[in-house]
Amino acid sequence: MNQQNRFQDENMILSNFYQEVLVVCPSCAKKAIANVNFDSKTARLFCLHCGFNKETTTTLVKNGTVKTAANHYFNASLWLTLPFKNDVFWAYNDKHLEYLERYIIAALREHKDRTNFTLLEKLPKFYHEAKNREGLLKIITKLKSK
Repeated sequence: MNQQNRFQDENMILSNFYQEVLVVCPSCAKKAIANVNFDSKTARLFCLHCGFNKETTTTLVKNGTVKTAANHYFNASLWLTLPFKNDVFWAYNDKHLEYLERYIIAALREHKDRTNFTLLEKLPKFYHEAKNREGLLKIITKLKSK
């Protein structure tokens, strides 16, 4: 079997993709970037198109923080999202999209030492079904050029 048709689960979890999220700019509706730094407890949203720039804290309650994707600190919509049948296909950033693409395109999907908490195990059923492979790959191609 061709190595390109094989996917070995890297046991990624969704939080591996939280720190940099591509979002819709709240000012001009073009692609912007939301970043979060959990160490400094700050999040920033910046648009390369219009220059929109906002910073906020990740501290949501006194002496407490919640680790979530960068877009949530600004209530910003994801940039990498498209409808698929009765569902929505989405990714936080290019690395997340590439990881999903490698999984979807693979004819052989190997899962070693799973922990039951991996990103792939939490995906909706339509991501896993071979009958959706072609349609999902078309969406990924569209999102890459968006």
